[in-house]
Amino acid sequence: MQEQMEQGAYDVDIAVIGSGPGGYEAALKAARSGMKVALVEKGAPGGVCVNWGCIPTKALLRSAAVFDDLSKGSLYGVVAQSPSFDLAQAVRRSRNVAQKLSKGITFMLKKAGVEYLQGEARISGRHEIAVFREGAETGRITAASIIVATGGRFRKLPGLEPDGRRIITSREALALKAVPASMLVLGGGAIGVEIAWFYSRAGTKVTIVEMMPQLLPLEESEISEALRRSFEKEGIVIHTSSKLEQVASSEDGVGAVIVREGAEPVPVSAECLLVAVGVTGNTEGLGLEEAGVELSRGFVVTDEQCRTAAGHIFAIGDVRGGMLLAHKASAEAAVAVGAITDKPVPPVDETKIPRCVYAEPAVASVGLTEEQAKASGYRVMTGRSMFAASGKANAYGHLDGLVKLVFNALDHRLLGAHILGHGAVELVGEIGLARHLEARAEDIAHAVHAHPTLSETVREAAENALG
Repeated sequence: MQEQMEQGAYDVDIAVIGSGPGGYEAALKAARSGMKVALVEKGAPGGVCVNWGCIPTKALLRSAAVFDDLSKGSLYGVVAQSPSFDLAQAVRRSRNVAQKLSKGITFMLKKAGVEYLQGEARISGRHEIAVFREGAETGRITAASIIVATGGRFRKLPGLEPDGRRIITSREALALKAVPASMLVLGGGAIGVEIAWFYSRAGTKVTIVEMMPQLLPLEESEISEALRRSFEKEGIVIHTSSKLEQVASSEDGVGAVIVREGAEPVPVSAECLLVAVGVTGNTEGLGLEEAGVELSRGFVVTDEQCRTAAGHIFAIGDVRGGMLLAHKASAEAAVAVGAITDKPVPPVDETKIPRCVYAEPAVASVGLTEEQAKASGYRVMTGRSMFAASGKANAYGHLDGLVKLVFNALDHRLLGAHILGHGAVELVGEIGLARHLEARAEDIAHAVHAHPTLSETVREAAENALG
């Protein structure tokens, strides 16, 4: 074990900064392996994900989905007289869900024996962390190893500084007091798409502006294009390969101009503007560089074991960069704790990490797109199956979407899988496991899938690839 881990040399074996999915998982894993652990958190337990990200967002999306189903209930023989959307109640429910899970994390940390320190952390010496509350130092703790799990945040763009009212971030979008009549969404990534869908279903006229040629720029182009068609069918206006310029806010709302090369500028106005572009790591004020930690473009630089240039300091999750996903942070927690305790865990392979977007239709994927696979030198074979042909999808009335599987044509191993459709985020478990095990098209095609289920569409896509 590391030389620094000599018994009695430090207050704790491991100190974790941040209690998001990476931080609290790291603390729990370390404590359960016999380490003495402290965790420092400046906000509520669970970090942004539990309190202002993943969890409350999904609770709000569920409210929008229920309202959407009620609005279309007559198609199913269910008649609801003029349903309306109560944003205040939806927000209250989402906050209750977040608070319940935050309390659950507190309970688990306490049960595992993790020392919980409330406040802002700063690495004040090679192995020392000072804790501050409201600017005053409240204590210090020494640790043989330190895990930084402070997450990330949206960058502040010049001219688009949030004011919490007209120009907002996702945090304000999760707690608006009333449904805006109109909303501009700058950024067609996962967060922009989810919030755009939520407010569109709640009755807002939504316009998305994305600089890249497609929504969800990192996803399979075929999937992104099908999502665009579905969104536009529901009334969401989408401008890709476009920029938002001349932004000006007033008491009445926000005005701007949408600029696209080769096209006439389009004046646009809305009640508010959601800025959902550009992410940076939360590295400021931590004393990282003074401690010997290297930073690059706002993120902490690490090796594949999540170890920084200061050998006893590790970084996991969004602050480390790469895929900005809660479950990636949790996976990296296991890697970092394994390195510290001399029980190595295989490095995280981003091509085996599922990605999900919780709109309707939902998007879920893992691994390489067809374009990426070809660019990597693979000869590929692909298979597709449309949900419109699924008995279960027809019974449920959700026909949009497809499953697309990308295989290595030489050995039929799964390289990537991409789903657009109702329930896609639950189906990703099967394709995530298939990608992890490097399953072949034959393995997926020959596995017996229950009927009628949406998962049959995954099997049919594999059969399609095999001809």
